[in-house]
Amino acid sequence: MTIPSMHPDILRELLLRGLAIPAHPLALDAQGRLDERRQRALARYYIAAGVGGIAVGVHTTQFEIRDPGIGLFKPVLALAVEEMNRATRPLVRIAGVCGATKQAAAEAATLVELGYDVALLSLGALKDADEDTLILHCQAIAETVPVIGFYLQPSVGGRVLSYAFWRRFAEIDNVVAIKIAPFNRYQTIDVVRAVVESGREDIALYTGNDDNIVMDLITPFRFNVNGRQVERRIMGGLLGHWAVWTRRAVELLSECHCLAATGGVIPAELLRRSVQITDTNAAFFDAPNRFAGCISGLHEVLRRQGLLDGIRCLNPDERLSPGQAEEISRVHDAYPDLHDDDFVRENLHRWLD
Repeated sequence: MTIPSMHPDILRELLLRGLAIPAHPLALDAQGRLDERRQRALARYYIAAGVGGIAVGVHTTQFEIRDPGIGLFKPVLALAVEEMNRATRPLVRIAGVCGATKQAAAEAATLVELGYDVALLSLGALKDADEDTLILHCQAIAETVPVIGFYLQPSVGGRVLSYAFWRRFAEIDNVVAIKIAPFNRYQTIDVVRAVVESGREDIALYTGNDDNIVMDLITPFRFNVNGRQVERRIMGGLLGHWAVWTRRAVELLSECHCLAATGGVIPAELLRRSVQITDTNAAFFDAPNRFAGCISGLHEVLRRQGLLDGIRCLNPDERLSPGQAEEISRVHDAYPDLHDDDFVRENLHRWLD
């Protein structure tokens, strides 16, 4: 049964509260086909870990699911939304939308059909378009479904976008959030300042900067707007990094929220942990090799926990880089407080039922 999309006011309220949202990977069997049992187990893991939503059909889910010869876009989205609909609390159901306007509009219509709440809109396919064209594209998709903007780093298919673009983007009525993921501090500030100076207090800010998660979540961004000091915070995360060790990610976000609410001094321990989390991300995402093994790295972490039984990808060229497995072992052993192996071990049999 399809559950209708949540009311726009409730959607905005939840996103502004700040949620932990993992980017859902794709589970394949030994023949390279969709492994429905483990695909459902992943969603159940995220829900049990306490996430506030799940993003499907995004980079971590592998863009190849859209290829006509593969045809997994709708089946994968349908499985995930079924599991989210079974949750005992409201979850924000997010799906990726990409391609030129015709393709993106068709994907947006599929989201609405399946009962998703919001589209994470990738602009990677419009690399040569000017910003006027990009804004028209975003407006067209926002006419069908609420939109989360996506500033994706160029290393994995994104493009540099100006402050002026984000200022105009923030004027689109049906924009509900922006995922900031340029892996660049200057460009991160561009987005936050653009939203602040637009006056849109109803647009939630989310980190996608997997290389700097903690600092994004604990930093107050303050700007002078017409002689008045206005402060905004990045309230949640929509992250590929949070597709693994998710229980700890949910706890981390709660800790950051508590610190922001009290306005207290940031503990040195949290700053140390910030560095540790970035170190683990370098291993998971294969930063030394320009993120070539980022999807396989996440799969390897999930395989070691038993959530996946392999690291197969639709693209046969997607694999661990030389030395990446050893790096994953290093950070796992160096930072035992960051992983959730015990939580997975205790519950895996239920998620796989």
